[in-house]
Amino acid sequence: MKNQTRRQFLIGTGIGAAASLCKATVSLSQVQSTDKTAGKSLKLGLASYTLRNFSLERTLKETVRLDLKYLSLKDFHLSLKSTPAECQKVAQQVKEAGIELYGGGVIYMRNEAEVHQGFDYAKAAGMKVIIGVPEHQFLPLVNKKVQEYDIKLAVHNHGPTDKVYPTPASAYELIKDLDKRIGLCNDIGHTMRAGVDPAESIEMFADRLLDVHIKDVSEATKNGRTVEISRGVIDIPKVIKTLLKIEYQEVVAFEYEKDADDPFSGLAESVGYIRGVLAVV
Repeated sequence: MKNQTRRQFLIGTGIGAAASLCKATVSLSQVQSTDKTAGKSLKLGLASYTLRNFSLERTLKETVRLDLKYLSLKDFHLSLKSTPAECQKVAQQVKEAGIELYGGGVIYMRNEAEVHQGFDYAKAAGMKVIIGVPEHQFLPLVNKKVQEYDIKLAVHNHGPTDKVYPTPASAYELIKDLDKRIGLCNDIGHTMRAGVDPAESIEMFADRLLDVHIKDVSEATKNGRTVEISRGVIDIPKVIKTLLKIEYQEVVAFEYEKDADDPFSGLAESVGYIRGVLAVV
């Protein structure tokens, strides 16, 4: 959205004041609210890469303060080299915080050993989905593993400079004939950076959409950078409307990559904006 459109939207929905509170002085607990409005709902969660410079304990604390119920852990917070017992301990810690540890990633699979490691890791932690980047030649092995473990794998796109999966379309072409438990994690920021409309991409590949990383970016080119949701170029209300239209049932995870050392106000603003959109679409 352009800035003027954004301001009009916030004023029109009555959340302009709430959004302004979500700046530097706001506590994250101030944006707590339900994600269900007039029968419309999305499962809002957090990709822990957002808090990559913080401990697991701090990550759980902030996830709770934002009233997000789903968490995907990056290996900063649960090492891929963890033993099954260590994975189970962390999974229990997440559960006791009132959060569902639904997934892990992004997990790169550049050889057979990393494919096996990723699935064993997810199984030990009780994860339902791996957000992954398997090299193309290992997709047949991934196909066998999802059938053996009954764990989904959502292929994550990384934008125009990525030679493996630059767009959801590039991933879809490679997985469309594989087990339906192999699908897509549509990172809408990277999708936009590739010059593709995220909402159109979501609708086009709805049958294999297993995860969404929601964010906003400064421009629709390879130079686009993460900004607070609504401050960039992605039509966020269109994305939300599309997710509701296709009756998306999986998690929409915030991945706020900006301000790695102090992401809290920007993340809170982003969460508050999405809840505001859900209240009016």
